[in-house]
Amino acid sequence: MRLSALHLPLALLCAPLLPGIINKVKAFFAGRTGPSVFQPYLDLLKLLQKGAVYSRTTTWVFRAGPIVALASTTAALVLLPLGGLPALLAFPGDLVLFAYVLALGRFFTVAAALDTGSAFEGMGASREVWFAALSEPALLLGLAAMAKQAGKLSLTSLYAALGPAVLLKPGGPALLLVAAALLIIFLAENSRIPFDDPNTHLELTMIHEVMVLDHSGPEFGLIQYAASLKLWALGALASGLLLPVRTGVPWLDLFAGFCGLFVVAMFTGVVESVMARLRLTRVSQLLAAAAAFSVLALMLVRSAP
Repeated sequence: MRLSALHLPLALLCAPLLPGIINKVKAFFAGRTGPSVFQPYLDLLKLLQKGAVYSRTTTWVFRAGPIVALASTTAALVLLPLGGLPALLAFPGDLVLFAYVLALGRFFTVAAALDTGSAFEGMGASREVWFAALSEPALLLGLAAMAKQAGKLSLTSLYAALGPAVLLKPGGPALLLVAAALLIIFLAENSRIPFDDPNTHLELTMIHEVMVLDHSGPEFGLIQYAASLKLWALGALASGLLLPVRTGVPWLDLFAGFCGLFVVAMFTGVVESVMARLRLTRVSQLLAAAAAFSVLALMLVRSAP
């Protein structure tokens, strides 16, 4: 339990490093030096020192959006193990609550965008909900396949049971399909290429960024920070399955989970360097493929002797 309490402060402190690593990898592929990996910290500090501007159209919903998004992402981290390290709070069925608290943060972000009364932000909110309607079933079905294979209903017990030997068991190779689905969901939920470009300034192509155009100052900083925490949370899901290092030594397992997150960040930077953003008509097909991977994995696990 003592080491379990380290995951949350570690995530709160180190999560902004992940977008910094992604940007550094993209700069390397572009032949540039690029900003420091600590640049996201400086950006957050600058935003916290600014003032906020509110439209007369907005209500308390607009102000609640960034706060709820940050709170819900933090709550998800409380339920999430890091590699073989147990979560701070674990109970049977917490994997469903994990998905729902992330959905709660998205709901309030979308509601805040709609509260501005802007058709432009409404367009981004519509696309965000469309992506969520396709990615959330894939996530839940993938977690169901993992739970069936491990015989556990808690994220902590589920990930503790993972290891290289699991792939040798009947139905074990199906987890590779779940890993592929989680990587697709990771990119989609965090609005990364090929689903969205977080650095774009083209109005008709923005999805997540267009929803937060009216936020400024500290509230925009909260949104950026919550996005980093979500990158950490979903990255921990993927890395815990792709790099199932279980040494039995808590400190080594913590270090392995920490390194796995940076590997996922580097993978994201490589993907964004070698791929272009997909057309919206292709996005649904890729998310449908993630759902198909999860369904097929669940079927293989259930049919295994």
